Amino acid sequence: MSRVLGLVASSCGGLDTRFAAQLAKPAADRGWELAITLTPTAARWLEKTGGIGDLEACTGLPVRSTSRLPGEPRPHPDPSVFLFAPASANSVAKLALGIADNQALTLLGDVLGTPGITIVLGYQIQDTRVHHPAWRRHLDTRVHHPAWRRHLDTLESAGVTTTRLTPDTSWTSVLDLLPAV
Repeated sequence: MSRVLGLVASSCGGLDTRFAAQLAKPAADRGWELAITLTPTAARWLEKTGGIGDLEACTGLPVRSTSRLPGEPRPHPDPSVFLFAPASANSVAKLALGIADNQALTLLGDVLGTPGITIVLGYQIQDTRVHHPAWRRHLDTRVHHPAWRRHLDTLESAGVTTTRLTPDTSWTSVLDLLPAV
């Protein structure tokens, strides 16, 4: 099995404080070589806070957020395992619908449903999207928007493992859904 983890993130609350500490560093500590790709907004957030440097300390590869130009070398090896976390509701919807309007979604869209490729998606949604306050505690995926469940069903039917990330639990737990290195 490849030791390269395609670690992809979109802009969600906690990205600036939790992504490196609870996902990138622990994944590297577990033996993964990280190939990190960010949505453009996530990259802007981390550039503003200085978080790109923390990520580059975890990997010898550049952190990507834009596509390469023709003739430029590929900056990352091809992973067979991907973790998309945190994934915003917007990015989940785009991935499920096949909208690849940035490098992160293009990368995932190109491998979605490919045999032998593992994709784990840790999404973060606002609690206000959850139907009933009692369900919030149980991490229920039912939300007000009628397309949300269909988006998750579409991704799951393509072999994606989905889980909800919450503000009150460590994001590191999503790493347990990856295959062993």
